[in-house]
Amino acid sequence: MKQETTVPVAQAWWRFGHVWLVLAGPAVVVVAGFITLWLAVRSPDPVVAPDYYRKGIEINQTLRADPSSLAPAVQARNHAQTGLTVEPAAEPREGARP
Repeated sequence: MKQETTVPVAQAWWRFGHVWLVLAGPAVVVVAGFITLWLAVRSPDPVVAPDYYRKGIEINQTLRADPSSLAPAVQARNHAQTGLTVEPAAEPREGARP
């Protein structure tokens, strides 16, 4: 009995699914890059005000004049870092030592 050997026929490269899997990653990155470029051109960031330094100094002077205005921000920062709530200080009792 004679056995026949079959030789597989070579297929084109685009007929293999693995090729498309390898090419899909870079293709998605290129498309995302063009979308990012389109967004950047469509809505550019605003230009910094020419007198930004003077405005910053005014803000610092305002904050220095009233330090209690920062209290809620400090409490929120501490709560975000520790997860603990800040309880208001208890009123001192008469006759108690400080």
